[in-house]
Amino acid sequence: MILLRSTIFNLVFYGATALACLLCLPSLLLPRKGVFFVIHAFVYTVHFFEKYILGLTYEVRGAENLPQDGSYIVAAKHQSPYETMKLHILFKDPAIVLKKELLSIPLWGRFLARTNPIAIDRKQGKEAMNQVVDGAKRVKEENRAIVIFPQGTRVYPWQTIKDKPYKSGIVRMYTETSMPVVPLALNTGLFWPRKSWIKRPGKVIFQFMPPVRAGMDAETFTKTLQDQIETTTEALQQEALATNKYLVPPTRPQEA
Repeated sequence: MILLRSTIFNLVFYGATALACLLCLPSLLLPRKGVFFVIHAFVYTVHFFEKYILGLTYEVRGAENLPQDGSYIVAAKHQSPYETMKLHILFKDPAIVLKKELLSIPLWGRFLARTNPIAIDRKQGKEAMNQVVDGAKRVKEENRAIVIFPQGTRVYPWQTIKDKPYKSGIVRMYTETSMPVVPLALNTGLFWPRKSWIKRPGKVIFQFMPPVRAGMDAETFTKTLQDQIETTTEALQQEALATNKYLVPPTRPQEA
C-alpha cells in the first residue's frame, strides 16, 4: 500500500509541478504579490496531495518562540524536500539562503527568483560568505524572516554533525547582523527520505525553540545551536518511531 500511494503521489506531484510551471508562467509578469499568490496556491495544493494521497500531514510546536517584530533568522535542520515546500506556509515571506544555481532551473527557477532569496555562489569561496552576510543585512532592512540550513545540504536522519558539520555561514550572519536565531528541529527525513521514491504516512513535527539572542561569541553560539537542533531532532525522530508503525529506523549504510 505504501509503495502504491507513493507511486501515485510522485506521478501526481511531478506532473502537477511541471504543469503549474507552464500554465503559471505568465504570472511572472505580475507584481510580486501576484507571484506569491501563485506560489502559495501551489504549496497548499501539494499539501493537499500529501494529506489525501500519502496520509502525511504535520504539526508545529513552539510557534510562540518566533519573534513577533523585526527580522530574525531561522536555523533549520534539513532532511527532506518536504520542509522546503512548507517554508511558505510556516512563514509569511521568508528569504531562503540557497545555492545560486537553483535559480537556473528551467521555469521553476524563475518563480524561485521572484521570492527574493539570498542566493550564493559557492564557487566563489570567501566571496560567497560575503554574499550571505550582505544578503542577511538586506533582508533585515526588509523586515523579513531568513531561513538557513546550517549544514548547507540535506542530511539523512542517521547522519551526525561529524558527517555533516555546521558551516560558518550561520555564525557570520549571527555575529554581523545581531539578529536573534531561532533553532528549528524536525523529523521529515523519516517520512520523506532524500533520494527515495517511498514516502510514508504520519505526522511530521516542526519544533521551534527559544531564540538565541545576540551577544554570544562564535564558539559558544555554534555549540548552543548544534546542541539544541541535534538533541531535539533526535528526540522527535524517536517519538515518531515509537508511535508510527510505518516508519523504518534510520541506519548507517555499511561501507563496502
